[in-house]
Amino acid sequence: MSITTTVAAEGDKRHFARHKTLKGVVVSFNGGASTFEGLMRNQSETGARLSFCETFAIPPEFMVKVNGDLGWRPAVARWRSMTDIGVAFGRA
Repeated sequence: MSITTTVAAEGDKRHFARHKTLKGVVVSFNGGASTFEGLMRNQSETGARLSFCETFAIPPEFMVKVNGDLGWRPAVARWRSMTDIGVAFGRA
């Protein structure tokens, strides 16, 4: 299941438009030994907002695989709350 719409926020400082989406994701770290399943809530060309039951165990850098995509993408956490992480794709 995938739902996508464009979000334009007044005063948004992002360089690329965000698109609302609802896709399953898996994050992997510790050389693939640890994984978490969650949801991608929005995305742009350079990043995304990921939602999980909890985020405290997810490190600052990890790999992301979106359901339906073939490959893994490196990601860096830019912000986090108890249940959400804002990520930039690629190494910073």
